[in-house]
Amino acid sequence: MGPKYAISDLLDTLIPNPAMRHRHQTVVRAPAALTLETARTFNLRSSPLVRAIFRLRAMILGAKSPGTDWSRGFVEVLLQMGWGILAEEKDRWLVAGTVCQPWLADVFMSPIPPDRFAGFSEPGQVKIIWTMEADPLDDARCRFSTETRAVGTDAEAQTRFRRYYRRFGVGMVLVRWLLLPAVRREAERRWRCHDPLPPPRRGGD
Repeated sequence: MGPKYAISDLLDTLIPNPAMRHRHQTVVRAPAALTLETARTFNLRSSPLVRAIFRLRAMILGAKSPGTDWSRGFVEVLLQMGWGILAEEKDRWLVAGTVCQPWLADVFMSPIPPDRFAGFSEPGQVKIIWTMEADPLDDARCRFSTETRAVGTDAEAQTRFRRYYRRFGVGMVLVRWLLLPAVRREAERRWRCHDPLPPPRRGGD
């Protein structure tokens, strides 16, 4: 079974009937492993629009906690925020997940162990999963994708999440829409800087 089919089955196991699901993809002229590593280590400070979206949400909701420090790699920051890695395949994809109440001004995110995530049902929470996927097209091209799914753990959480999503969903989608071309540009830049020359020939070869 290929990676893209395996991850699709996994997502259906973790959140089979999402209240929100978005998938975005782009073709990158760089190898899959390099593209995924670029995404993992991407510095969101290089995208002023993404920073502005987070600041706007904080301002509207009156958040009191300090803003996120995006100076480290993207996945490292997510883990420090309270996301957890639910599954991954080296150089191909990873799935992160968290549980939170996104409608709060200062959101507290909790990582849930992979073996408990699918069955987690504590009332008043929203389960969210998010992926990074690099599907090879050939040795120097791949399809980079992200998918986000979310679902409330009970009817009240579903209602509150839908209300929140109607207000801030455009920003959530825009962040992902901006992230893909930014990762694509950086991965292609790194690939262009890659030295394509073969090792020096030995004498007599």
